[in-house]
Amino acid sequence: MTDATFITETKEYDAQFGDYVDLLKPRVMRLVIFTAAVGLFTAPVAVHPVIAFATILCVAIGAGASGALNMWWDSDIDAIMKRTTSRPIPSGRVSRSEALAVGLALSFLSVMMLGLFGNLFAAGLLAFTIFFYAVVYSMWLKRSTPHNIVIGGAAGAFPPMIGWAVATGGVSIESILMFALIFMWTPPHFWALALFRNDDYKAAGIPMLPVTSGTKVTRRHILAYTVLLLPIAIAPAFTQIGGPLYFTIAVGFNAVFLFGAFRLWKRDDASADADSYRAEKRFFMFSILYLFVHFVALLAEAALRALDLGVTSWPVWF
Repeated sequence: MTDATFITETKEYDAQFGDYVDLLKPRVMRLVIFTAAVGLFTAPVAVHPVIAFATILCVAIGAGASGALNMWWDSDIDAIMKRTTSRPIPSGRVSRSEALAVGLALSFLSVMMLGLFGNLFAAGLLAFTIFFYAVVYSMWLKRSTPHNIVIGGAAGAFPPMIGWAVATGGVSIESILMFALIFMWTPPHFWALALFRNDDYKAAGIPMLPVTSGTKVTRRHILAYTVLLLPIAIAPAFTQIGGPLYFTIAVGFNAVFLFGAFRLWKRDDASADADSYRAEKRFFMFSILYLFVHFVALLAEAALRALDLGVTSWPVWF
C-alpha cells in the first residue's frame, strides 16, 4: 500500500446523506427502475401492488449496490476523468472502504428481499445482474477489451427480465426481446459518448473503441449496431406485449435513429474545433429518449389492454 493510499484510507470523512445517494448512481438507477417496472407491468400475470412496490424497491437497491461497487473499484480512474472527478470517492467525501461496505450490504439486502417478496428465480437474476456489472464488466471487461460495453451492456438489460420474472416466475420471448432491445442499444449509445469523451478515456487508460481503433471505426460500429438493433426494436410489436401503437412509434424512432447513425458514419475528423463532436452529443442524447419512448410505448399498450379498448389487436408472431 502506498503512502497516498494509506492517507486516503485513514483520513476522516465527513460524508452527508446526499454523498451516499450519489454513490448509488441515481441517474442510472432511474432507467433501471423504469425498465424493470415495464417488465413487471406488461407481463400477462397481475401482481399485487405490495409485491410490485417491493420489486421496484429491490431493483432500485440492487442497482444502487452495483453503482457503489463500481465506484469502489473505479475510484482510481474516476479521479483522472473530468466527468467523474466530482464523484463521492475521488472528491474525498466517501472512503473506498465505505463504498465497498455499502455496495455489499445493499447487494445482500436487495437479493434477499426480492427472494422473499418475489421469487427465487427473480432474486437469482438480480444477484447475477449485480455480479455481472460489478465483477464481469467493472473488474474485467472495462479495462481489458475495446468491446467492453458490448458484453457489459447485458448488466443494464436484465432489469425488465427481473420484473417479468417476478410476475410470471420465468422467462419468455417478450422478456428476452426487452433484454435484447437494451443490449443492442447500449453499444451505439455508449460509443457516441466515448467519441466526445475520448480524451477522458485515453487519459484513464480505458480501451474504449475510439481509443483503440479510432473515430472512423467507432462510427462504423455505431451504424452497424444500429442496423442490427432495428429489427429487434420492432419485433415486440408482434408479441402479446406489442401492437399497432408500439409498431408505429418503433418504426418512426428507429428511422430517426438510423438516420442519425448514418450521418455520424458520413462524418470526418477534418475539423478539430470545440464543436466538432456536436453531432455525437446530439446522437447520444437522442439515444436516451429513443430507449425511454420504446418502453413508454410498451406501457401504453399494456394500459390499452387493461382498459380493454379493443384498439391493439395485432397478429402475434411469437
